[in-house]
Amino acid sequence: MAERILLVEDDIRLAEMLSEYLGEAGFAVASVLSGAAALEQLARGDFAAVVLDLTLPDIDGLDVCRQLRAKSDTPVLMLTARGDATDRIVGLELGADDYLPKPFEPRELLARLRAVLRRRGSNAGADKPLRFGRLEIDRAAHALRLDGEPRSVTSHQFALLVALAENAGRVLSREMLMDLLKGEHLDPFDRSIDVHVSRIRAAIEDDPKAPRRIITVRGSGYVFARVQE
Repeated sequence: MAERILLVEDDIRLAEMLSEYLGEAGFAVASVLSGAAALEQLARGDFAAVVLDLTLPDIDGLDVCRQLRAKSDTPVLMLTARGDATDRIVGLELGADDYLPKPFEPRELLARLRAVLRRRGSNAGADKPLRFGRLEIDRAAHALRLDGEPRSVTSHQFALLVALAENAGRVLSREMLMDLLKGEHLDPFDRSIDVHVSRIRAAIEDDPKAPRRIITVRGSGYVFARVQE
């Protein structure tokens, strides 16, 4: 069965073109023109991913992302105006999995979308849970628990956490992390990786401002602590 994608884009011509392109690539695409319509569709059924334009005529795309993330970990790929770094960073902080600046090539959108879905699929087929003291990373269930209580992160953040945890005790540079995430489009020189790490810390650290699980190694990258309380 084709994976269902929700496309939220108020540019009718662009929405029609992307719907046709993604449909030819094997996806079942539901296209809506507003944030309200997007939230209505999301309340009605499950989608494998959401392609979300941030500039919408009614509800801001960031608000749509915020409301979606409060209820679901469905992957979100944001479409942003070129050079709009603030919206991009805020979107990642709200829980978006990836972003694509406009204008873009449809094939790049397809590649990003497949990458997001591949992360979700690979996580779902992983082995037994990783346990580090009070922290449990259940790769098979795509679940994260601290002291037995579920913690929420996006699919991209979960994949990033798994990459760090599977290399516990090893310092990983941003370039190495991108390679472990199969070379997906993250710029090691902007704040994308740092924002995702910050969101993970908010979910798993007792004090995110003084992290003891994911440690920053200045000038080198990050290391996941092998021994934890």
